[in-house]
Amino acid sequence: MYNQNYSVMFTIESGVVLIPLAILGLITLLVWSFRKKHVKVTQTILLLSFGIYLLGALHFVFFPIDVNLGKYANQVPWWKTINFIPILTIDVYSFVLNIVMLLPFGCYLPFLKPSITKKEVLKLGFQFSLILELIQLLVRTTLGSGRSTDVNDLLANAFGALLGFLLVRFVVQYAPFRRLYQNFQL
Repeated sequence: MYNQNYSVMFTIESGVVLIPLAILGLITLLVWSFRKKHVKVTQTILLLSFGIYLLGALHFVFFPIDVNLGKYANQVPWWKTINFIPILTIDVYSFVLNIVMLLPFGCYLPFLKPSITKKEVLKLGFQFSLILELIQLLVRTTLGSGRSTDVNDLLANAFGALLGFLLVRFVVQYAPFRRLYQNFQL
């Protein structure tokens, strides 16, 4: 029987979740490599480094997760943990960090899909950010984690992805970088 005065508090460290994800990612990469007829080492390096980047982003966004279940946990309604007001409520430090966090995401996209457009990059950056924010909200409401959900994070992350994309497009205009880009792209 559940005692209403009972509280459960513990911390979930990133390794518990990210190590199995990394193993699953490596298995997926191996299967993909064997199914393709001509996979360059550079393409495998690209996908491996992208996977490492994604694991790093997940580490910084979610972990550690401080679980707080019980009578005094989750006292604030979930809708009050979301900042719905864009621009006016920007924390500049957090905004800049969110731009920097998705800048590599935007850099990877033209390598993964050479024909990608600015509009698609913005859309993917926004969608990836939205998934992260919704998972943060889910974790907060179910496990009591202190992570916040903020509309400004969506804007900063989408902008960061676009900046990364534009940076790669600018750099590949120069011949030595263009050859390197072509060697790594899928």
